[in-house]
Amino acid sequence: MIARWLLAALHLLGLGIGLGSVWARGRALSGSLDTAGVKRVLASDTWWGIAALVWISTGLTRAFGGLEKGAAYYLHNHFFLTKMGLLVVLLVLELRPMLSFIGWRRQLAHGQQPDTRAARALARISFVEAGLVVLMVIAATGMARGLGTP
Repeated sequence: MIARWLLAALHLLGLGIGLGSVWARGRALSGSLDTAGVKRVLASDTWWGIAALVWISTGLTRAFGGLEKGAAYYLHNHFFLTKMGLLVVLLVLELRPMLSFIGWRRQLAHGQQPDTRAARALARISFVEAGLVVLMVIAATGMARGLGTP
């Protein structure tokens, strides 16, 4: 019982960290991108990555680790499948920012100012991802209340 509770708490904390950090990343990308601004973007991106690790690890454990309703429940729940579909879209969208920020980190490590010409597009992606997180929460709350099962 305590393991279920702690995993659920971590999963929800990941939500707060993730939603806040991806929104902050979008805002930072929309602002001044001098060295300090780029560092704000990358710090927010790091927290976004931490949140993703927390969500995915706790989510997999909760769904398939025998601690919650069981894999059969989740795999036959339309809200869960919607949530996972949104996650896939989010992960695909994240490819461009992830690769861009890896490059930015390398450039900073070599004492160079990163090429930030894609910042506006990356900001839009961040805001879309924030919206996807909200939609995932809506799907998750429906699933948690037993909706979406045939």
